[in-house]
Amino acid sequence: MQNIDLLEQIQRLPVSQQLFLIEETLKFIQKEEAGHQMELAANVLYNDYVNDIELPVFTLLDLEEFYETK
Repeated sequence: MQNIDLLEQIQRLPVSQQLFLIEETLKFIQKEEAGHQMELAANVLYNDYVNDIELPVFTLLDLEEFYETK
């Protein structure tokens, strides 16, 4: 479907359905963008983790017992 056809179809909808379509589209775009930003951040952090010899040392603590104080 061409963009012009799609816009014409949207204009034929009642306003409430147009607003619903806009809201859902914005949610989808925000979710996609957030996922993209997290992927970029993970790649940056991964490079830091691989190249910084001090960071992997903290993984040694993963096997330590953890006791919560109350």
